[in-house]
Amino acid sequence: MATSQARSSPGPDGAEGLSGERLVGAYRTMVLARTLDERCLALQRQGRIGFYAPHAGQEATLVGSALALEPDDWVFPAYRELAVALVRGVPLQAIIDQLFGNADDLCRGRQMPNHFAFRDQRFVSASSPIGTQITQAVGAGIAAKLRKAPIATITYFGDGATSSNDFHAGLNFAGVYRAPTVFLCQNNEWAISLPREQQTKSATLAMKAEAYGFPGVVVDGNDLRAVHAAVRRARARAVAGEGPTLIEAQVYRLGPHSTSDDPRRYRPDAQVDAARQRDPVHRLRAELGTAGLLDDAADAKIAEEARAALTAAIAHAEAAAPVEPLSLFDDVFARRTPRLDAERAEAAQHLAEAKRP
Repeated sequence: MATSQARSSPGPDGAEGLSGERLVGAYRTMVLARTLDERCLALQRQGRIGFYAPHAGQEATLVGSALALEPDDWVFPAYRELAVALVRGVPLQAIIDQLFGNADDLCRGRQMPNHFAFRDQRFVSASSPIGTQITQAVGAGIAAKLRKAPIATITYFGDGATSSNDFHAGLNFAGVYRAPTVFLCQNNEWAISLPREQQTKSATLAMKAEAYGFPGVVVDGNDLRAVHAAVRRARARAVAGEGPTLIEAQVYRLGPHSTSDDPRRYRPDAQVDAARQRDPVHRLRAELGTAGLLDDAADAKIAEEARAALTAAIAHAEAAAPVEPLSLFDDVFARRTPRLDAERAEAAQHLAEAKRP
């Protein structure tokens, strides 16, 4: 079973299901995601949020793949999938509130920043441990198959996760039971500071699927249409009962692994500069301009709208109240137990005493 190379359709209105209007919308989301990335890095450096994991350089893979999904599909992200959440309709304000951990945060400040969960959009909570979302996606896919639900699950992970236990367990189980799961590996060439060639000797990461009995596909992750086409085909296989697909989207992480990382210590500047020449946001902008779908004035308006939306969302998040401390007792069980009621009352007393002059 050979690994294949996915390619995009010939033009913006090609046969891959992305009209010119949808491509402009995709570009708008990519610009918002890139602007969000830049602002969140600055917010963390200013001490206004605690943590952030950038996705700059991976926007085409994130947006292209998300556009290939259906609303009922389930997403099992890593921690670099904010653009996927935006495509699936997660409000920008909900994302910013989670980063600040305020009273409006759906996670009530109990997940570290950048670890989101949006039930309405079927976007499962991100988790820092490497690869754990892979087996979760397979389990949910098998459950959907048993219920005969015509949906797929998709899980995102990086090249480093292909060396994890959950990668092997998840792909092996998915292959045996033909799980309706799309495995999307964002090969951004670095597992924090470890280069890809030092963690595996496989010629590609997609070829690892052959060992588990299903197809592997390599795709240019900077080409939004190619990613969209690959994921759409993989999803069609999944819901038709043909089993999973592993897609390796070859991208490059332009920024740090996270705000705890300094990539200048291990990456040569020349390598980063070369990767910037393949910037997916600039690439799609150029394609839209050549096709007559976007001019400089419209592009400037998209950028300004993104900046304005973020400024407003950040201001609202910083003005929101902090999380109510006693809410800690409300999320343990559906109904509080007598012991929790007693502990809550004791905590309330301590808080009241702390406020006294």
